[in-house]
Amino acid sequence: MYAVVKTGGKQYRVSGGQKVKVEQLLADVGAEITLDQVLAIGEGEAVKLGKPLVAGATVTAKVLSHGRGDKVHIFKMRRRKHYKKQQGHRQNYTEIEILGITG
Repeated sequence: MYAVVKTGGKQYRVSGGQKVKVEQLLADVGAEITLDQVLAIGEGEAVKLGKPLVAGATVTAKVLSHGRGDKVHIFKMRRRKHYKKQQGHRQNYTEIEILGITG
């Protein structure tokens, strides 16, 4: 069984026991959270799609850790204009483990 959930402005296809890194969530490590924005649920050939959400469907997950992703380097340059700009960014994330899908 799998589900498509929306969190942090992104969509993830998750199944039970899977570990996923999502945008940072305000939850303590070890806490159980409920993701209620479920867009689709599938099991084998049967797929239940929401309009836009599946009514009554939830995904429960456990927060494993918080962290920061790899650095992304941004480099801008205009040739022959003496313009050069460097910037870096590390995105915060929360690692969760999917415990169960209901709906």
